[in-house]
Amino acid sequence: MPVTAFGQLTIRYDDRVLTPREWTARQSEWAAALAGQAPGGDILELCSGAGHIGLLALALVHQADDQRRLVCVDVNPASAELTTINAEAAGLAPFVEVRVADLLEAVTPDERFPLIIADPPWVLRAEIGRYPDDPLLAIDGGDDGLDVARRCLEVIGGHLPPGGTGVLQLGYAEQVSALAGALEANRLEVVEVRAEERGVLVLLQNR
Repeated sequence: MPVTAFGQLTIRYDDRVLTPREWTARQSEWAAALAGQAPGGDILELCSGAGHIGLLALALVHQADDQRRLVCVDVNPASAELTTINAEAAGLAPFVEVRVADLLEAVTPDERFPLIIADPPWVLRAEIGRYPDDPLLAIDGGDDGLDVARRCLEVIGGHLPPGGTGVLQLGYAEQVSALAGALEANRLEVVEVRAEERGVLVLLQNR
């Protein structure tokens, strides 16, 4: 099984999930910094893949608060398997819960998460042939690339308490503008957009 360094962690993955991209550690680092400012509570990661982004965020958070927990959600059973392996290797397994489910069914109506991380597929369906080495489930964002991102916004809007924050990863800044209707429908506002090496990170809060 291939392994890669991801921040302070060593992450195991295979061809059933997206290969961890080094630059996405910026999402983990930003989320961890926000967690230090947010009220205590569990962290939710949507479209977790091998679990690397959420696990690195949790490891960084644990430097100051070693009781915080992480809930990882992905529809792919392989993601759950690999996230569990990586949580155990990082010594974080007692603090990690893995759920294999559709995004809109994975979280109960009464659950609230002061920090939500989301890394949905964002590639346009017509362009997925440009990425032959990536698993289809991990990159296919539908006709406009934003089908799963909209579902993530629905979860974030429904489970983010007052004062909480979400960090959403997308491919490029124009996709943020294209999500204006979904942001409005879910009572979310964009606080900041950071351009990274191969994507953008979007900070979200309740309206």
